[in-house]
Amino acid sequence: MRLVILISVFATLSWIAPVQAQEGLLRGESILFWTPQQQIAGYRSIDDLFTTREVQGVPNPYPLLPDHRDFSSFRYQHDGRRTVDDFIRDMHVAGVIAVKGDRVLLERYALGNDDASRWISFSIAKSVVSMLIGAAIKDGYFESEDDLVVDYLPQLKGGGYDRATIKHILQMSSGVGWNEDYDDPSSDVAKAPAGTLPLFAYMKMLPRVAEPGTKFNYNTGETNIGGALLRAAIGNNLSTYLQHKIWQPFGMESDANWLLEQDGGVEMGGCCINATLRDYARIGIFAMRGGILPDGTKVLPDDWMAKSTAPSAAYDGYGYYWWLLGDGVYAAIGIFGQMIWIDPSREIVIAIHSAWPNAGDAALRSHRGAFIKALADAL
Repeated sequence: MRLVILISVFATLSWIAPVQAQEGLLRGESILFWTPQQQIAGYRSIDDLFTTREVQGVPNPYPLLPDHRDFSSFRYQHDGRRTVDDFIRDMHVAGVIAVKGDRVLLERYALGNDDASRWISFSIAKSVVSMLIGAAIKDGYFESEDDLVVDYLPQLKGGGYDRATIKHILQMSSGVGWNEDYDDPSSDVAKAPAGTLPLFAYMKMLPRVAEPGTKFNYNTGETNIGGALLRAAIGNNLSTYLQHKIWQPFGMESDANWLLEQDGGVEMGGCCINATLRDYARIGIFAMRGGILPDGTKVLPDDWMAKSTAPSAAYDGYGYYWWLLGDGVYAAIGIFGQMIWIDPSREIVIAIHSAWPNAGDAALRSHRGAFIKALADAL
């Protein structure tokens, strides 16, 4: 199931027009099918290729204290005993950082990246949207996640979403039918139109196939509904809200940007915040500490991260746009190897920039899992 789920986020980007890159790097190919060389150059240059909206960092960032350890003798088991260098090379890793508390114990870069390189997040953005929805609840823009979707998006009234709540959207359990079969040209993922209003019109016509909250169904179209819900409630764009609620108050070091669905359009709720590896780690620290700023200000409701990382009734491996990995560990995961892995009990955050050769097959996920487990145990 996990492979199907991860690959399903392809559709989030299938609605973006092919790009024309500077200096002939990319010649109109879809981002989903870039060559390894195109991935490396393109993933760190998204704002040169697509329309994005900036999220500004701060001059005095949240401190990540250097405490670099010697990992030359570190080994993990995957088809033999492997090293950090093996992981970086074989898994097409552009950067890996491991933070315990506020101490950076491991920080390595490859593929031409360094600590200033921004990199595409893909579906890691969903987990950020989840926290922004929590912030909007605390700010009073929503009553709670039990509010009805159609109260904020009346364009969906009269369809399958009439009884779906924000919680159902966050847990991918609206009960609305949606087919993500990429081999079927008549599937929803193949037919759904680009643009917010055309997408609403399409999704309003989809049937309800289960009671809300009872069936997990990864629905790419619905992730953009999550972003639209937030925009409708706050009356602002997602990048500005992110900048003013989390990015600058927590102390993100570098400017980021967020991919827009089209020129002059809105941010994609399910995809593509582009940020540095250190700021990926800071996102993880912010989540791990319950959305509390360094000065003690609470950005999220007291119980938001607990709710967000609790198993849903429909699928115990998913919370509010967070993947649940057992023993209290949770992660924001994007295709092609992007990850923010969080273990609150040990105060460990591990973040990875990567350019996997495919969205995420079983072998790649198994290899990454073996590395992360051994690394966390060694910290």
